[in-house]
Amino acid sequence: MKIQSACLLIFLITLLSAPAGAQEAEYPERLRRSESFLGIHFDFHAGEDCNEIGKGVTRGMVDSIIQMVKPDYIQVDCKGHRGFSSYPTKVGNQAPGFVKDPLKIFRQATAKQGVALYCHYSGVIDHEAVNQHPEWAVVGHDGKVVAGVTSVFGPYVDELLIPQLKELNDQYHVDGVWIDGECWGTERDYRPEIAKQYREQTGNKELPRAADDPGWHEFSQFFREGFRQYVDHYTHELHAHNPRFQLTSNWAYSSFMPEKVSTGVDFLSGDIVPSQSINAARLESRILAQQGMPWDLMAWSFSINWDDPGGFQSAKSVVQLQQEASQVLSQGGGFQVYFNQRRDASMILSDMNTMSEVADFCRVRQPYTHRCEPVPQIGLILSTDAYYRNIRKLFQASFGEMDGVKGTLQMLLEKQDVVDVVMEHNLEENIHRYPLLIYPEWSSISPELKQKLVQYVEEGGKLLVTGAEATSLFEEELGVEFPDSASLRTNHLCYQDRVGSVKSLSQEVRLGDESVPFGKIYSDKQRTGQFGTAGSIRRLGNGRIAGIYLNLGARYLNGKVTVARDYLDGMVDELFPAPMVSVTGSQYVDVSLNRVNGKLAVNLINTAGPHANTQVYVYDEIPPVGPLRIEVSLENKPESVSVRPSGLETAWSYKNQKLTVLLPRLEFHELILIED
Repeated sequence: MKIQSACLLIFLITLLSAPAGAQEAEYPERLRRSESFLGIHFDFHAGEDCNEIGKGVTRGMVDSIIQMVKPDYIQVDCKGHRGFSSYPTKVGNQAPGFVKDPLKIFRQATAKQGVALYCHYSGVIDHEAVNQHPEWAVVGHDGKVVAGVTSVFGPYVDELLIPQLKELNDQYHVDGVWIDGECWGTERDYRPEIAKQYREQTGNKELPRAADDPGWHEFSQFFREGFRQYVDHYTHELHAHNPRFQLTSNWAYSSFMPEKVSTGVDFLSGDIVPSQSINAARLESRILAQQGMPWDLMAWSFSINWDDPGGFQSAKSVVQLQQEASQVLSQGGGFQVYFNQRRDASMILSDMNTMSEVADFCRVRQPYTHRCEPVPQIGLILSTDAYYRNIRKLFQASFGEMDGVKGTLQMLLEKQDVVDVVMEHNLEENIHRYPLLIYPEWSSISPELKQKLVQYVEEGGKLLVTGAEATSLFEEELGVEFPDSASLRTNHLCYQDRVGSVKSLSQEVRLGDESVPFGKIYSDKQRTGQFGTAGSIRRLGNGRIAGIYLNLGARYLNGKVTVARDYLDGMVDELFPAPMVSVTGSQYVDVSLNRVNGKLAVNLINTAGPHANTQVYVYDEIPPVGPLRIEVSLENKPESVSVRPSGLETAWSYKNQKLTVLLPRLEFHELILIED
């Protein structure tokens, strides 16, 4: 018995002292990120105050999380923006003190239970690296080092980032990394050697210092290309080191960086802002769904308004997170939720009660949503060229430059339209799959995109151009004249005998003989004064082109006027009178149309509640809506119609190639699943 006990003790000591992942071959196979659906994200951005890392982290704690939530993967902190590693690194800058190695505990627990493990790693933003190596930092136009921001042209990527990612692979056998602080942290670098490279590459002698300086766009594009090369470099280096190592750069190829995927990232991901989360998820999920890559979005488990000095972190309710999840799932994405770790890297297990309910909500919808394919209806154009010419930062529209797109999307969704957000490269093939395209409030357009859109109309497509500046780009095609430049003014928009006042950038217009007016703008809200034209429609070749001569979308974000929303919807109905699906019964329903496993799926999301009110941090009730009438155009009578995941019994009929479904009540998110 003593010999057996001694052997067992030796075995346990050997097992516990073995490198993390040494027993990999004996563990269950883990899902790749392309196969994954549900995750949990933990981080705490370790700093100088972290002297007892690992103290409260136990194997049982991680096991409990996995048992409660059953995630496909966990993302855990290994280096935050402060630059201190929260594991005992040999190649980086570790936090001041460790009691245990939390990353080793996470790897052992996740590997044993077949759960993938990814690390949260801050890339471009690294304050400690800049403190120790100011020569790695970005230098501003004033000649001063920019605190905490490394240069994508400098040695940081080769001397710290790549060696540390290899360490995570070799010593901990993590499945991959979610690299934070990347595109949105990248800045223009005025370091002399980089300025020299820019001059040699472009031939430009002067370095622009502000957005209105000559060459500003070209200068910005130089750094955007530098960021692409930086990401491509480290992804290819890690793939050469281990082809199965999986990487993403946070918010790459989203609304922050709306372009075709051109680097070696394995999946796309981003963390949705903690307030206005539903509106953010509406936009980002529709962009990522078009990129042809595995993708997910992360919700923050708490609300915060950084503009409110008294507003601290407040844990979101289950229903808030379920409402956010519904937006992501309806577009085919995966979903994860971010929870704080304590300063010793331990987790708050009571948080997992919330996550467990959210996980159950997602899992029952997974068979009907994950990796679904959208059915094109309306394409809302996010112009890559106009975006990069307009934004002040290198990546991320932080000063309202995307408000036209955001507001237009919200107006369309609030009228139950099915909308995809598409970029130029999404329209390179089969542009006519979209019965209607909208070019929303952009101030410029590339010659290539304009030619493509005009040809699309001439061949039978329908194009709606909205906004004072955007319509000026199509003056000839719209068959109008603009007697003056656009200006900011109050418009008393009249539609369906209702008036709504909208102060926005506007364009006075004179219509040609072939252009038909649509809607009026009065000089006073009593409709006693003069009026002008709000919009017009004209035939062009085999199709139709329409214009709205004021910026409704940007204004809608900060001052909702239902007349403006209804007017836009009226223009859409005029151009696209027979969409494949229509839903009536409530304004608080987002609709999307997908194909999944050979079936047609109509997603219905209840968007009621105060999710857009920045003064409401937490809400715990979403009033149900309904009854709803759903009509779907189908050539043949369907074999079956069901409501999933609830299985709710509902009446349906088929007549004149139209399926009609009556849904008595919508709680959160249901799908009308049609087998045709």
